[in-house]
Amino acid sequence: MEESEILFIDSVRAASNARVKTHSFQNDDSKFLENHKQPKTDFSKIDTTDKLIAIGTSTGGTQALEFILTQLNIHCPGIVIVQHMPEKFTEAFANRLNQVCKIQVKEAKDGDRVQLGSAYIAPGNKHMEIYLSGAQFHIRVLDGPLVNRHRPSVDTLFHSVAKAAGKNAKGIIMTGMGNDGANGLLKMKQSGAHTIAQDEASCVVFGMPKEAILKGAVNTILPLSKIVGEVQYF
Repeated sequence: MEESEILFIDSVRAASNARVKTHSFQNDDSKFLENHKQPKTDFSKIDTTDKLIAIGTSTGGTQALEFILTQLNIHCPGIVIVQHMPEKFTEAFANRLNQVCKIQVKEAKDGDRVQLGSAYIAPGNKHMEIYLSGAQFHIRVLDGPLVNRHRPSVDTLFHSVAKAAGKNAKGIIMTGMGNDGANGLLKMKQSGAHTIAQDEASCVVFGMPKEAILKGAVNTILPLSKIVGEVQYF
């Protein structure tokens, strides 16, 4: 089956299911995190984030993202995400996650300010970049050519995060086919960011993490269960 067909099937399931069964992930950090539903807090007028989490994923990523995001509490850093997904599916996916997460989850819009306790998913068929305005991180959503055969591209996001956030960012590359994100993650590492790859055992497809590891772009290799804590406590 072609990657595009697999991603389409994943996207339909992710956007429509009430909950997607995960890849039988074991969470070793759950005892440190609150698992009960809490009212969402609007930080837009009271806080911003000086730390940034950037995540890139593809095949198998919808399940992995749900596993991570549903366990975070509202005090986590702002999170920006590229999940390879066709246009029109990303908004439904984000809305569904927002219903089951304690944090705010939304499809990114041009000009959004990255806030604590919020996750922003790049819209399908658009690139997403991060830029610094004053002391605040903002999102730029834009058209442009395919990068590594993808739009949105993980590399496009990671390169912008390296430039805007440097050591104040953490880059995470997770399950997926191909090599999108490897070059950008290396740039993040070179800019002082801590970089993480999901380990082979917990990946659906180890392609993207493997390429980043081979390129020397990764500081730490972790199972998905350990990545939860890396996102929450930065």
